[in-house]
Amino acid sequence: MPELPEVETVARSLRPRIVGRTITGLDLLDRTLLRTGGRRGLEALRGRRVLGVRRRGKMLLVELDGGRTLVFHLKMTGQILFAGEGTPRDKHVRLAVRFADGRDELRFRDVRRFGFLLCLAGPPESACGELAGLGPEPLAVGPAEFAAILKGRKGRIKSVLLDQRRLAGIGNIYADEMLFAAGIHPEKPASSIGPGAVERLHGSMRRILESAIAAGGSTIRDYRDADGQSGGFQSDHRVYGRTGKPCPVCGASVRMSRVGGRSSHFCPKCQPRPRGRKR
Repeated sequence: MPELPEVETVARSLRPRIVGRTITGLDLLDRTLLRTGGRRGLEALRGRRVLGVRRRGKMLLVELDGGRTLVFHLKMTGQILFAGEGTPRDKHVRLAVRFADGRDELRFRDVRRFGFLLCLAGPPESACGELAGLGPEPLAVGPAEFAAILKGRKGRIKSVLLDQRRLAGIGNIYADEMLFAAGIHPEKPASSIGPGAVERLHGSMRRILESAIAAGGSTIRDYRDADGQSGGFQSDHRVYGRTGKPCPVCGASVRMSRVGGRSSHFCPKCQPRPRGRKR
């Protein structure tokens, strides 16, 4: 699933291509895509100008004049791409947005159909439960606030990092990478992490997310930005997806376990298992 760096990259690549353009039509090709707003909501977007594009957590917001917002969640295989008007739409295109200048159309493509669209009227953070329930942005959280998020959490640190109510936008890839960089086992209880390790984890979180954004995100399978470009950060993964391969630091074999039902990749030497935790 595209995470914070991937969705941020999509927003940055989409922004210069649609801000200032006027929507003339939206073709909803899969009714299950639209969760909020209905066809009338989409029809109300005709003639509206795009004012901005931004990211919140793992969601992409396209803001229009008149207080309207389109919210996209890419989920597993969602893609937002451009194509020339008249170019055939393949069977996986769920939505097409046309503009007054007729240069091209914006398409939402999703092979597995897990992605969704919200068509909102009014301030999106108050009009949408999915947005209202999100925690702070990781790159906007300072060391003290980060420590407060972890304090008293009895859950395992990997699960806390993935909890979108605590921090918005972190997913499996980057949680594994930042825990490895900080030398913390994914099963370690969040409340038992000492101040020094919390500081290391905060630093690795910022460093890895910023580096991933600079590299255009990670392309594991389907992810592309709005220009159709793959990410490059997958080449810098040190543990994620490297089960059985040597740790780049100590040479031990990278292992994988399940934490909260999610695969977690770690080095057994660089990230010692917490005492009392069975293999």
